[in-house]
Amino acid sequence: MYYRWLDRWDERRAQRGEEAKRATDFILDTVRAFPGAEEMDSLEPFCVLAEHAVSDPGFYDEPTESPQGFELHDGWLKFPSEIVTDVDKNNTVWAKITEGGSRDQVLVIFHHWNASARNRQIAEFFSRRGIAVAEIAMPYHFERSRPGALYADYMLSSNLGRTIQSLRQAVLDGRKLIRWLKSEGYSEISVLGMSLGSWVAGLIAAQDPAVSKASLFLTAGSLADMVWTGRATRSIRDSLEPAIALADLRRAWSPLNLENFAPKLARPGLALQVVFATRDKVVLPELTKRFIEKLHQEGALPDVLRLNCGHYSLATPPYILLAGWSLKRFLSRS
Repeated sequence: MYYRWLDRWDERRAQRGEEAKRATDFILDTVRAFPGAEEMDSLEPFCVLAEHAVSDPGFYDEPTESPQGFELHDGWLKFPSEIVTDVDKNNTVWAKITEGGSRDQVLVIFHHWNASARNRQIAEFFSRRGIAVAEIAMPYHFERSRPGALYADYMLSSNLGRTIQSLRQAVLDGRKLIRWLKSEGYSEISVLGMSLGSWVAGLIAAQDPAVSKASLFLTAGSLADMVWTGRATRSIRDSLEPAIALADLRRAWSPLNLENFAPKLARPGLALQVVFATRDKVVLPELTKRFIEKLHQEGALPDVLRLNCGHYSLATPPYILLAGWSLKRFLSRS
């Protein structure tokens, strides 16, 4: 009976989240996705470019400029994004810095899609235990929201190119923040990603040797499969399905598929944690299990925590407490 109630609670929460979402046009938008590419109207060459980006070391490469443009005031850090978009507010990155009393360790948090507030309780919890926390705003969220938008529709949508650009922007912004944290003397840098933020955190951990620990909450490998099957992205699937098959969407979004970067996530010196909900209807558990199996095949040994709850109910007691203490133990390991 309790779990039936829990499933209904998650469903009600999901219904509230989709009130503003609408089906939109299917668009390739090649120029946004791949710097230097020409616009095209055919899916096949788009997929070829996407598959090439997976093996292109420069696609998610660390910014080459020295740290500049950073302004820190009263715990708020802002700096220019590495990608300039047509939404001016989105081109300035904001991060809330909660000090931990030393420069030994910092946790960079990447929030979920359409987050309405930063994770103040998580930041205070780790700050009291000596771990600084940097909560970055992902593209089109918080201070970076598109004027007039009811949700972060430009971050994840049926515009294939804009979605790739947004995730790539989030990765480059995160790497730029990490480089600033290193320049400030933080010696151990960990990342925490939640739901869509876990894709960003995972991509950063795969690319950036400065990251020594990565905790991925409510994650999977294939973003295409998550969008196609997930409860929170039905409007996007409704927009995609008349124009593209799932197999082609996997190819088109291959630079966003963490399974393609599993060998890099298995690199020496990177510790991994995966937390997933066995009753999740947003990121289906079978997708998470497939991702974990891929990590194992590449030699990674992630810490895995399975919780018998849903996507949204993970944020409620007792599940959030179990996840929080598991994360604390993970970050405390030498």
